[in-house]
Amino acid sequence: PEIPEAVTNTQLVADQIDLQMDFGRLHLPEPETPQGRSPHEHLTDLAREGLNRRYPFADDKVRARLQYELDVVEKTGFTNYFLVVHDIAEFCKRANIMLGVRGSAAASIILYTLDITFIDPLETRLVFERFLHVDRKEPPDVDLDIPDDRRDDVIKYVAERYGYDRVAQIITFGTMGAKAAIRDTGRALGMSYGDVDRVARLVPNALQMTLTKALAESPELASAYEVEPQVTELVDTARRLEGVARHASTHAAGVVISREPLVEHVPLQRPPRGDESSIPTTQYAMAQVAEIGLLKMDFLGLANLTILVRAVAIIERTKHVRIDLQALPGGDAKTFEMLGAGNTFGVFQLESPGMRRSIQELRPDSTAELMALVALYRPGPMQHIGAYCRAKHDRSLVSYPHADLAEILDETYGVIVYQDQVLMVMQKFAGYSLKDADAIRKAMSKKIASLMQAEGEKFIEAAVANGYAREQAQAVFDLIEPFAGYAFNKAHSACYGTIAYQTAYLKANYPHEYMTAVLSSAGTHERIAEAVAECVRLGIEVRPPDVNLSGAGFELDERGGSMAITFGLGTVKNVGSGAAEAIVTARDEAGPFRDIEDFTKRVDLKAVNKRALESLVKCGALDALGGRGTLLANIDRIVSLAQREAKLKETGQSTMFDMFGDSVATPLPSLELTESEVSKAEMLSWERELLGVYVSEHPFTSAAVTLAKHTSALVSEVTGEMDGREVVIAGMVNDVRMRSTKAGKTFLAVTVEDLSGTQEVTVWPDVYETTRDLWTPGYILLMLLRVRERADRLQIAVQQVSLVQTADGTVSHESFEAPYWLSSAVRASAGVGVVARVAAPAPVKQSPSPTNGAPKVNGNGGNGAPEPRSNGDSASVTAPISTNVQPPASTDQPAATLRFFLHESTDDAGDRRRLDALIALISEHPGGDVVRLFVHLRDGDKIELAMPPAAATDELRSAGKALLGEHGGAEAISRPRTSGVEALEV
Repeated sequence: PEIPEAVTNTQLVADQIDLQMDFGRLHLPEPETPQGRSPHEHLTDLAREGLNRRYPFADDKVRARLQYELDVVEKTGFTNYFLVVHDIAEFCKRANIMLGVRGSAAASIILYTLDITFIDPLETRLVFERFLHVDRKEPPDVDLDIPDDRRDDVIKYVAERYGYDRVAQIITFGTMGAKAAIRDTGRALGMSYGDVDRVARLVPNALQMTLTKALAESPELASAYEVEPQVTELVDTARRLEGVARHASTHAAGVVISREPLVEHVPLQRPPRGDESSIPTTQYAMAQVAEIGLLKMDFLGLANLTILVRAVAIIERTKHVRIDLQALPGGDAKTFEMLGAGNTFGVFQLESPGMRRSIQELRPDSTAELMALVALYRPGPMQHIGAYCRAKHDRSLVSYPHADLAEILDETYGVIVYQDQVLMVMQKFAGYSLKDADAIRKAMSKKIASLMQAEGEKFIEAAVANGYAREQAQAVFDLIEPFAGYAFNKAHSACYGTIAYQTAYLKANYPHEYMTAVLSSAGTHERIAEAVAECVRLGIEVRPPDVNLSGAGFELDERGGSMAITFGLGTVKNVGSGAAEAIVTARDEAGPFRDIEDFTKRVDLKAVNKRALESLVKCGALDALGGRGTLLANIDRIVSLAQREAKLKETGQSTMFDMFGDSVATPLPSLELTESEVSKAEMLSWERELLGVYVSEHPFTSAAVTLAKHTSALVSEVTGEMDGREVVIAGMVNDVRMRSTKAGKTFLAVTVEDLSGTQEVTVWPDVYETTRDLWTPGYILLMLLRVRERADRLQIAVQQVSLVQTADGTVSHESFEAPYWLSSAVRASAGVGVVARVAAPAPVKQSPSPTNGAPKVNGNGGNGAPEPRSNGDSASVTAPISTNVQPPASTDQPAATLRFFLHESTDDAGDRRRLDALIALISEHPGGDVVRLFVHLRDGDKIELAMPPAAATDELRSAGKALLGEHGGAEAISRPRTSGVEALEV
C-alpha cells in the first residue's frame, strides 16, 4: 500500500484517524482464548484473577479503576494487543527471562495484574490516560526491556508463535547530517581530506544542526563560504544531500507482528549482514509501519538486566541467598550511602559525571527521589535539579504557585517533574478530564504559537469558571506551559528508577558478585578497564587469566583463601569463546595442565589456533606452564608438534606422547625449547593490548608512592565539582591525539591514567610548543590542571607539566624532585600538602606571554622559569573574612584537605550565622591542613570561600557537618595516598 505522507500539523484529519482505527483492528494478531470466551472476556478474566493476587484487600475504588481501564481497552479495540503482550510475558516467565517495561505502560493496572509490569500504578500515582484513552487512535506502547543476551530468544518465540511470515524486524535509515554531508560530498568532489576536514570542523557541534544554521552561527564558516569558491561549491552541494538516507540498518528494538502474511501489507528485505535463518526486516521505517495499521512493538535488549540476572545467579551460587529483585527492601541505608557519595559506576542511568554530581548534591534516601532525578536529568528540566535538591534539604524553600497544587507537587518538593503532574494541574485548576488534558499537553508540546495562545485562553477561562482568579490562572498556565514540552513521563521514570535502585542495591550489598556480573557484560576492553578500575577502588582483587583456573568468562572464586574476580580466557583479545570453551573442557575432563606439552596434547588446536595461543602466552594465561619469553620464542615448534601429533592420532597411530605414558616425565628436552626473556615493560604492554588493562602490575604503581605527596587528587577524582579550581595530578600518558585550532595551531587531547582510572586532558598550543617531547605514551608526568565545566562537559587544561619517568626507565621516579612551579602558593591553591620550597632554576629567555594568559610550561622538571600566571578566569571567590589567611608553614608531611559545603537559603541572616559559626569552629582546631568551603547559590552557581588552615580531624568534620545540618555538609577528609598505594600494590 501507499505510505501516507508524514503528518506535520497538530490535528490529524478524520479520514486518517478512521484509517488507523480500521487498520489497527484489521491487522492485530488473534491470540488463543478459552473455548466459549471472547478475547475481551478472556482479558477480563485474567485481569480479575490477577487483581485478587495483587490487591487481596481491594476496595471498590481499586475495582472501579480496573473496570474503567478494561472499558477503555474494549472501546479502543486493543484487546488483542494486551493479550499478545500477556502471551509474550508468559513465555518469558516460563523461559526464566527477566522482563522490564519502559514508557507509560506501567500506568496500567491491567498490565500490573497480568504480571507484565511490577510497579503498583495506584501507589505510585500514575495516570492511565497518559498511556491510553478513548480518543487515542494509535496502539498504546508497551515497550519491553529484555536482557540483551536473551532478546533473540523472545523474537524467535514470537516468530514461531505467530508465524515467520507474519513477524519482521523494522528497518531504520541513517541520514546525512551537516558534517556527514560535507565529508561525503568532499570525498566525491575529489577534495583532499585536510581541506574537507577543515570545513567540517567549522560546523558547530549541536543537536539538529543544519548547514544553513551553521553558516548563520559560525563566522569562520560563513567567511570561508564567501571568499573560497571551493568551499562555496562544497557547501552548496552538501546542502542538497542533508537529510538524504545514507544507509539502512535494523532498528535496535522494533518488531512488527501481523495477522496476515506481511507481504500483503509491506515490502520486506533480508536483514543487513544477516544469516539465511534470520527474520526479515520491513522496507518501511517505524513511523510508516504504524501508519498503515500494523502492530509494532519494542523489544529492547538491555545490558543492565543481563547484569542483574547474572549477579543474582552468582549471589545464589556463592552466598546461597536467593534475591527477589521485585521484593528488595526499600530505603536500604548502604545503598543510599553509596549513591550519596557518588559511587555510581555500574548503576543504571546514574553513571555519567553530571549525574554523579547531581546525586551527590541530592543525597537521595528513597526510590522516588531516584525517579525524579532520572526525569530531571534531561535537556530542559535539568535547570531545575538545583532547586529540587535544595528544596529536599531545606523544606522552607518549597513553594507552590497556588496552595491547591500542594498535593500534586509535594512529592517533588514543589518542582514540576512529570507529565502526569501537568495533567493533574490542568484537571485541578481548569476541570479538564485527564484524557482531554493529555491531548492538550501533546498539542502544547508542538510549541505552535497560535495553538499555545488558544489553549492558554481556554485554560484561563475554564479556571476562572472553576472559581480561581484570572491572575492565578495565568500564573499557573505560565508555569505548566514549558513543562508540557519537556516534562518526563512518570511511569517511564518509575520503571528506570526501579532498575537504578536494583543495580545500586546489589552493588552496595554484594559488590564482588555485582562487579563480576558487570565485567561479564562489559563487552569492550574500554569498559573492562573502567570496571577493573572500579574494582580497585572497592578493594576487590582482579586476577589475570590462567588456563588452570579461569573459565570462559569472568568468574568469582575464593581459591587461595580470598575472594577475587578472575579474568576469563574468552575475554583475551584474539581468543574468543570457542577456544576458551575448548580449553576449559579439556581441563575439566582430566584436571589442570602440568606443562606446555600436556596442554598441547589435550587441547584441540583446531579450536585454539596459533594466534589465540600466542595471545594467551602474551597476557600471562600460560605462566603456570612456562615463561612467556620462552613459550613465545618456540610458538611455531609447539604448534607444529601438536598438529603432527593430532594427525597421527586421527589415523590411529601411536603418538610420541602416548609412548611416554603418565608415569614418565613429559619430554620437555625433546622439544628443545630455546630459552628467552622479555622485559617487564613489554609484558605489561601485552597485557594492556590483549586484556585492556594492566593486571599483574600497573606501570604507574612504583611511581605512585613517590608522587602521592605532590598531588591533590587521583585522576578519577577530577570532576565538575572542581569547576574553576586548580588541581595537581600525576599520571601515565596512555593515548595522544593531535588536533588543530580554528587558526590551524596544533594542540593535543591526551588520555592519562593512574591506578584509579583514566581522564582526558587538553594541551593547548602554547603549552604544547614547549613540552611536545613529553607527550609520549608510557611517560609518567606531574601536571597542574585547571578544571572548567562547559555545558556539562569538562575541559581540563594543562597549565604546568614535569617529567617523572620515561617509558624505558632512563629517567626514573626515584630521582624525581618537586619542580619549581610547585611552590607553596600553588600547593595551597591546588590543595597539595605544603613541603619545603624547591628553589627555582636560573631564568632563561622566554617568549612573550600567550594572549590567553596561559603560562609557559616546564618540560623537564627544571629548565626555565615560569611566566606570571593569570587567574582572571577563575570561578573561585575569596571571602573578605579570610583575605589574610596564609598557607600553612612548611612541614615534612603532606597536608590533608577537608571540604565543607553550604547551600544558600532564603534566610540571609541564618546563612551568615552558620558561616560565622563554622569559621569559629575551624579556628578552634588550629593546624596546617587545608580547609575549603563551597557555597551553592540559589541561582545554581557555586563559589568557594577561603578558610583558615586547621587540623583536618574527624572531630572537626563531624562537628562542622552537625553545625550545617540540612543546609550543608562535609566530604570525607582527603589524605595523602601513600598507604592506599601500598595496599593497591600488594
